[in-house]
Amino acid sequence: MRPICLHNGTVMTGFAAMEHCAVLLQDGMVGDVFSKKRLEQRHLPPDTLLIDVNEACIAPGFIDTHIHGFGGYGTDDASTDSVIEMSRLLTQCGVTAFNPTLYPSQPEEMLRAVASVAAAIGREPGARIMGLHLEGPFLSPERLGVQRLETLRSVDLSYMEQLWEAAEGHIVNMTVAPEIKGMRELALFCIKKGIVLQAGHTNAKYENMVEGMQAGILHSTHLFNAMSRMDHRNPNAVGAILIHPEMSCEIIADGFHVHPDLFKLLLRDKPVDKIVLVTDSLKPTEQAEGPFFANGEEVLFYGGLFHRKADDVIAGSGLTMIRGVKNLTSFGFSMEDAVKTASSNPAQVMRYRRKGTIIPGSDADIVIFDWNFTVLAVIVGGELKRSVF
Repeated sequence: MRPICLHNGTVMTGFAAMEHCAVLLQDGMVGDVFSKKRLEQRHLPPDTLLIDVNEACIAPGFIDTHIHGFGGYGTDDASTDSVIEMSRLLTQCGVTAFNPTLYPSQPEEMLRAVASVAAAIGREPGARIMGLHLEGPFLSPERLGVQRLETLRSVDLSYMEQLWEAAEGHIVNMTVAPEIKGMRELALFCIKKGIVLQAGHTNAKYENMVEGMQAGILHSTHLFNAMSRMDHRNPNAVGAILIHPEMSCEIIADGFHVHPDLFKLLLRDKPVDKIVLVTDSLKPTEQAEGPFFANGEEVLFYGGLFHRKADDVIAGSGLTMIRGVKNLTSFGFSMEDAVKTASSNPAQVMRYRRKGTIIPGSDADIVIFDWNFTVLAVIVGGELKRSVF
């Protein structure tokens, strides 16, 4: 693999921004990060590809841990080829790793879908598939969102074992409702398997959330959406997430799912390293022409959101990760913090040890974008996937 040296840029290391710096990528990893002055003094390998990024941002590749589809392809196709195509297309938005997210469906249908999506792992032409995110089926019928009632189930450890086997052990994260009976037993099962549990689609009271945290449910799905709202007599799910600093949260930064001014509250009340940018984007996101479908139903895009055609219920987002980072900077986040929410924070929450940072020894997953948030180049595992240079 040919070494690559990116220079004349601002490097977002995952900890701080470093101006006028260079990054050397070797053997699929970050070999070194150094100043422009040191570049002039270094003896690089003779076959090194030198790329002058022209003062653009060099950031860790974006990691989308909650995404259903993109460009007309999605997990609801229950197709290995569809997920492979997602991998290819997502690099155009700066994504270098993602967790394809599955809606619940009827038991046998969901097992087939899980197996089909998992079969794409290791065959990615672009962004790496880190593992599956199951958004259900152990959710609250009182906080459905766009979920279908007939696909939800009570906790069933035997079925959970079947899902795990169908995925060949590639389930990374799972959205659950902490208040459901049997959740503690499910949590213990998932902890043993290394699955990150997220509170979402939940009508939990505050005490349910605290019990869930004690059982290891320490992350949350699309904060403020499809969960019990904070009340002065019971903080409920939203309140518990804001009150407890150890609880991390997804956030959809499209400016529609969550009011832009609420991000100021979030910055004030949550440690920034506990905030994870996600798109929750649907299959027709960035799809050129309709009709558009998601989770087996026709959807329409207007007002910045996908809406279910049948009843106008918000069906999901058309956000991309690069737009999310841009939006966060307009909502009050510094550039460094906005990039963290898209890279080092999801890597930390999902325990992706070598991802989300640009330091020696980390994976060479890089996105380069200019100050207008136009993606200029994407590198995955040290391989140039997209470039305008």
